[in-house]
Amino acid sequence: MFRLVSRLSLGTITAVAPAAAFAQAKLTPALVIADAAPSLKLVMLVLVAAIIAAIAITVRKVSQGPHLAGGSTYLSALRLGGPLVGLLGASYTGLLMAIGLANINPSSIEVIWPGVAEMMFLVALGLIAGVVAVVCNGIVEARIDRAVLRS
Repeated sequence: MFRLVSRLSLGTITAVAPAAAFAQAKLTPALVIADAAPSLKLVMLVLVAAIIAAIAITVRKVSQGPHLAGGSTYLSALRLGGPLVGLLGASYTGLLMAIGLANINPSSIEVIWPGVAEMMFLVALGLIAGVVAVVCNGIVEARIDRAVLRS
């Protein structure tokens, strides 16, 4: 009797295990950030902080009136540096993903997709930082041009 119950429970476990594997949480941007390595979380945080700083500098410079001081160099540097930092983080993620795959010898390609999502997220953050910096730099340069033309 005990063997029959243990076989039934073993059969139930083996039947339920694949369903449990497919019932795991779907990948979202929040999960991508939560599952990232600490160094890559730092890269993501730096990119988000750079975006916020670019917007704050632009608002400050536009609201200053005729006194335009500081911040243009930061925006110019972020235009080029933001996408490069995003690509650097993505390449580091790819390196970590390749090392991990070599160590575990996966039987399914599904283990790759969280790493690919993280790489794409880092590239997107870098590009967003670059685009925001280009737009903000254009706004500041237009403000400087207007101030110079008034003089």
